[in-house]
Amino acid sequence: MAKKKEKSFEDNLKRLEEISSKLEGEDIGISESIELYEEGINLSKLCYETLKNAEVKVKELQQKLENEFQDELDFEE
Repeated sequence: MAKKKEKSFEDNLKRLEEISSKLEGEDIGISESIELYEEGINLSKLCYETLKNAEVKVKELQQKLENEFQDELDFEE
């Protein structure tokens, strides 16, 4: 069984924008509107998770860098 390839954050965000435009501008039926809305909610969750994970990674990298600088300062004393 083939593994489903995850889409990138940018792909998900682009699709979310497309959904938003369709819901705002096009004359679509209620069932299609609900399907698009549900897809949009799911994409929003994925994008949010991606951003939260990126934030955690950046904080980890900042802490690592601060620790390295502190080690250098302690060594020089």
